[in-house]
Amino acid sequence: MPKMKTKSSAKKRFKLTGTGKIKRKHAFKSHILTKKSKKRKLALTHSGLVHESDEANIKQQLRLLS
Repeated sequence: MPKMKTKSSAKKRFKLTGTGKIKRKHAFKSHILTKKSKKRKLALTHSGLVHESDEANIKQQLRLLS
């Protein structure tokens, strides 16, 4: 049986933290930034964590679960 490949889109978007949580970046900060407030843009700069209900799906895409 061939090896299980990771989803290329997932490996570009998510990183695993030391405690096993999944780190992600916020959306909506690539263009059309003039109408967004400074506070909103600053908040979008910081990374966040994937919600627990989505973690199993992301880990399956990254092939962390067998």
